Amino acid sequence: MFTLVLHSHLPWLANHGRWPVGEEWLYQSWAGSYQRVFAVLRGLAADGFTDQISLGMTPVLAAQLDDPHCLASMHQWLGDWQLRAREAAQMRTTDAAPGTAGTPEALNVLGHHEHRAAAAALRDFETRWRHGGSAALRSVVDAGTVEVLGGPLAHPFQPLLDPRLRRLSLHEGLADADRRIGTRPTGMWAPECAYTPGMERGYAEAGVTHFMVDGPSLRGDTSLGRPVRDSDVVAFGRDLQVSYRVWSPKSGYPGHRDYRDFHTYDHLTGLKPARVTSRTTDGPDKKPYDPDRAAAAVREHAADFVASVRDRLISESERIGRPAHVIAAFDTELYGHWWHEGPQWLDQVLRALPEAGVTVGTLKTARAQGFVGEPVQLEDSSWGSGKDWRVWNGPQVADLVQLNAEVVETALATIDKRRQNIAGTTGRDRVSDQILREALLTVSSDWAFLVSKDTAAGYARDRAHKHAHATREICAAADSGREHTARTLAAGWSSADNLFAGLDARRLDLDVHDHSQGSTR
Repeated sequence: MFTLVLHSHLPWLANHGRWPVGEEWLYQSWAGSYQRVFAVLRGLAADGFTDQISLGMTPVLAAQLDDPHCLASMHQWLGDWQLRAREAAQMRTTDAAPGTAGTPEALNVLGHHEHRAAAAALRDFETRWRHGGSAALRSVVDAGTVEVLGGPLAHPFQPLLDPRLRRLSLHEGLADADRRIGTRPTGMWAPECAYTPGMERGYAEAGVTHFMVDGPSLRGDTSLGRPVRDSDVVAFGRDLQVSYRVWSPKSGYPGHRDYRDFHTYDHLTGLKPARVTSRTTDGPDKKPYDPDRAAAAVREHAADFVASVRDRLISESERIGRPAHVIAAFDTELYGHWWHEGPQWLDQVLRALPEAGVTVGTLKTARAQGFVGEPVQLEDSSWGSGKDWRVWNGPQVADLVQLNAEVVETALATIDKRRQNIAGTTGRDRVSDQILREALLTVSSDWAFLVSKDTAAGYARDRAHKHAHATREICAAADSGREHTARTLAAGWSSADNLFAGLDARRLDLDVHDHSQGSTR
């Protein structure tokens, strides 16, 4: 059996900057990846394809795809894309920006192509997304095409998180998915595939039966899922030999000369006019993008991948003496946002695999059908550099690790104190809820990742400290008895960070069964 796993995630970007990092990142990914990948999944569902993909959708991304501000801004962004494409289609020779790849004539052709794509995206958005992403996801889940993988709220690096907050975040994240799509996930793509011994017990308590790890976490033998330690929770590992054929730290299909170059912009219109051309060609010298050449490369790479999966399944089955399981796993944003042609490739691969004799199934199906081997004594791991925790717990981010610990300690102390002081009262405590919300946003794993990888490090540090400040500010007012000020501050921060409306600080220590559905009262 072959399983394709996609992990969809962006940090909370709404109301925290627009460009070059901020909401623009969300809208580019939405138009480039989420709309186009879901169109592929709907097409497969319409043609009777079931059990095709295990799709991770983090609660923080799902919240943005349902958020009224993000929905309105996305609609405007799509209209702006159409206007920019029209400008490129009508551009005169004398209007060409210095250093633009290709000629003005080539940009005219691209403008017409982009205008059609933008118009199609607008129609799709107005028809299927205008009232939120949950309905779009639920349609392919209800069709049986997709298994949804859940995760904890706000994408924390779980091994470093206070156990109380880790437990709450996980249960609330799974309940959030249930509220949005009517299905509580039993599978999970943990943030950063991060694991430490004992987490399997928390997973079992939350109803998680299987989760993803990176291949080296299973010592490279990913041919079968493995029960973790003495639990029934199964860890499935990414097959690096197959996955790296698509994308690795050094190579992969998206670097082919005929695919659209992600990094080269026409600075007048914001469109991407060039193809990769070569690894050594500078942006202004790259050749114009040609959709027909790119389509030919997609066909070539889809066939290559199908053959690679088939060969790997045969060799692994022979090696272990029983039918093997091969998993390829990627970020969803690779398909369309980073690799423009990715959704085309995805559609062709999923349609061609059965024709090549390959059984396709989700992780849930693989577990149910017995693609499970002997237990593994899983150790500390992640899918980051070194397959350890250095990206999120290394010297470069020691200050953020310390910040996270201090903020969580402050938040929990204030919430506990308030609960004692208002014991016996009914209803939500909005101050405690917002403290919890800001603390969760502070400890998002994204900030340490962006700093360690030196991509938008300034933005990441600013975001971590901004949420830390919000937490401390509200806590200080509450702890000193300035209740009106605490409520005012909580309401003010909530206007920007208003995700997870059902988050209720009263559930920090409630029994699992009391805590599974949540409350919005």
